[in-house]
Amino acid sequence: MIRVMIVDDQEMIRVGLRAILAPEPDIDVVADAADGFEALQQIVGLSVDVVLMDIRMPGIDGVEATRRLRLDFPPEELRIIILTTFENDENVFAALRAGANGFLSKGIGPTELVAGIVDVASGGGALSAAATAALIHHVAEEHRPAVDAAMVDRFSVLTPRERDVVIAIATGRDNAQIASDMFVSPYTVKTHANRAMMKLGARDRAQLVTFAYRAGLSA
Repeated sequence: MIRVMIVDDQEMIRVGLRAILAPEPDIDVVADAADGFEALQQIVGLSVDVVLMDIRMPGIDGVEATRRLRLDFPPEELRIIILTTFENDENVFAALRAGANGFLSKGIGPTELVAGIVDVASGGGALSAAATAALIHHVAEEHRPAVDAAMVDRFSVLTPRERDVVIAIATGRDNAQIASDMFVSPYTVKTHANRAMMKLGARDRAQLVTFAYRAGLSA
C-alpha cells in the first residue's frame, strides 16, 4: 500500500485528488494539508510514502516545505512529487534542487497521476515529456559548457542498453514509448533505468536527465 499525503492550498484540488485516488486499491491518502507548515506538523507521527506537493502556497511554500522535509526524511524514506500548473516555473527547479523526486502538471489525467505515484514510490521519478523538455532547457541555461568530462567517464559504466534508455528518457520518452521503440516490456525499461540511476548515483529520473545533459547525451 502506498500512503500518500496531499499538500495544496486549494481545497477543491485536495478534494479532487482524493476522489481520483480513492478507487485505487494500492493507494491510501492518509492526510492532506493546506500549506507547508500544516504538512510539516501533520507528517510527524504519520507513515507517509509519497507527498504530492503544490508549489505556490501561502506561508511555507512547496520549495521550503520540500527542503525541510528532506532534513528529516531522506529520499529512500519519503518521495516527493511536485504538482504544478506551470512546468517551467523556476520554483519547480528550486524544488528539485531541494530534494523533490519529480514533477507533474496539474493538467494530467488520473491514469498518468496514478502511474506517476506508483513509479515514484518504487524508486523512479515522475517526469512528463513536457517536464523533461523544460528541465533540459533549464539545465542548458545553467550549464553552458555542454560536456562535463567527469560525467562522461561516469556514463562509461553503463551497458549499451542502459545508455540507450537514459538517452531516450532525456529526450522526453516515457517507459511505454521507450518499450515500444526497443521492442521490450515497460518493466524491462524501468529495470534498465533503475540500474542506470544506481550506477550513476542519480536519486531519480529528474537528476538522471540532468546527468545525461552534462554528459552531452541530450541536445
